[in-house]
Amino acid sequence: MRIPEELSLAGLAAKAGKVVSGEFATEKAVKTGKAFLVITARDASENTKKKFYDMCRYYQVPIYTIGSKEELGRSIGKEYRASLALTDENFSRAVINKIEKTRHEQ
Repeated sequence: MRIPEELSLAGLAAKAGKVVSGEFATEKAVKTGKAFLVITARDASENTKKKFYDMCRYYQVPIYTIGSKEELGRSIGKEYRASLALTDENFSRAVINKIEKTRHEQ
C-alpha cells in the first residue's frame, strides 16, 4: 500500500509531536483552537465527515479528505485513523500547499 504523497508531511509532523489523531482528540484540538488543519479519510463514515466539516467551518479550520483510514493511520505510524489534526501552523501550511499542488496537477 502506497501512502499518498500529501500525507508524507503529516508523518513528519507526527514524529515531531505535532499531530493528534482519532475522533475525540481531533475534535478537542479543533474546539480548543490548537488545530491548524484537519484531514479525514475518504472511507470515514458520512456522519464523521459531516461532523468534522461542520465543526471546521464553524471554527474556521481548513479540512481536506485524503486517502483511506489505513493510509491515514500508516502515514503517522498508527493503526486505522478516520481523522487527524495538525497542531503546528508551519506543518499545516506545508501540507495544504502540497495538497493544492497535487490537486492542480491532476
